[in-house]
Amino acid sequence: MASLPEELDTRAPADQPGLLTTLLSIRHSWVATLGFCLVLFWVVIALIAPYAAPYDPNAQDFLALANPRPSSTHLLGTDMLGRDMLSRVMWGARTVLTVAPIAVVVAYLIGAVMGLLAGYYGGWTDAVISRISDIVLSFPVIILYLIIIANFGASALNIIIAVTFTAAPQIMRIVRGLTLDIKNREYVTAAQIRGESAVYIMAVEILPNARGPLIVDACLRMGYTTIAIGVLGFLGLGLPPPDPDWGGMVKDSVGLMSIYPHMSLIPAAAISSLVIGFNLLADGIRELALRD
Repeated sequence: MASLPEELDTRAPADQPGLLTTLLSIRHSWVATLGFCLVLFWVVIALIAPYAAPYDPNAQDFLALANPRPSSTHLLGTDMLGRDMLSRVMWGARTVLTVAPIAVVVAYLIGAVMGLLAGYYGGWTDAVISRISDIVLSFPVIILYLIIIANFGASALNIIIAVTFTAAPQIMRIVRGLTLDIKNREYVTAAQIRGESAVYIMAVEILPNARGPLIVDACLRMGYTTIAIGVLGFLGLGLPPPDPDWGGMVKDSVGLMSIYPHMSLIPAAAISSLVIGFNLLADGIRELALRD
């Protein structure tokens, strides 16, 4: 085997922050810190919901039907069926923070593989993958959601499939662009000269050094997915009742908003705060990356 030139750098750059390093550096940005605290708040709420929720989320208090407004018995009031709003919001957080991360992770697994293959091999591989992605991206996202959910039914699994199907091509484009840039770096060339396999180069040399932009995109995509879950719930295509679903809670009470605004505003505020948290976290991480 030919020896490597002495001036050829065989090491990947060390300036790309790892996930743990990124999390530890969040404290240096008030934007990232605020976003992290908002997300962490809802994560904690989701975790403690089975133990801290004052009522079963589907239990009905018929005495509260006469006055569903917030009271000492029901701190955030009840919905039109007498179900405790606080309990349903807490359990709804479990729904969002279970479905959204799974959907984003699955979308990233598929989109990253597609992007690595397209960017690394180029040629007909790139052409085929890019054309498939272009076809999927040519449809409005909400239309694809409606087609998938309407044909396969409303369930957590089908929501994950719908989000994955629409997000994977977008992720593919990002990973493909990063791969096209990184594959020409010296440490990738060194790995090729050493005889490393394409799988090794893509998984060890290219993908880890693209993680900075991907972490930012993943945070933003979590916000997009949270909105998508809320929209599907509002359209009646979210989790089937009586499971707590923030979007479904807004839909069920929208006709009573002028009389009992808390029924719509509370779950809407939950969706907004979680999305804002993810967006602030993404902005803060991007700010820290530019500062470095």
